[in-house]
Amino acid sequence: MGKAVPSGPSCWKGKRTGETMTRLCDLSCKACRGDMPPVKGEKLQQLHKQVPDWDVVDEHHLSRTFKFPDFAAALEFVNRVGAVAEQEAHHPEIFLTWGRARIEIHTHKIDALTDSDFILAAKIDQL
Repeated sequence: MGKAVPSGPSCWKGKRTGETMTRLCDLSCKACRGDMPPVKGEKLQQLHKQVPDWDVVDEHHLSRTFKFPDFAAALEFVNRVGAVAEQEAHHPEIFLTWGRARIEIHTHKIDALTDSDFILAAKIDQL
């Protein structure tokens, strides 16, 4: 039997492997080569279904604003996002203010979205 996974769509890639499914948050970000094609169209829509709380902006980047009761909680979250970003070697833009943190993700090397952006979004959702 496959391993147990939390409910909710934020981590699913949707690829069946036997009786289990590969989850986005179980994958690792891959270093981008400058010749990688950006994720667009149907593939972008399928990946977006796995991180539905994120906005896809102009097929260029993902954006999500997280709300907190105070500055300290927002800062703690931002520090945890930073740790995940370092672990994955994939670094989002982070905007911090009192009670809010906005995260924007895209692959800088190609100035567009790749699978790794959706993987990082799923990992952030797990925080």
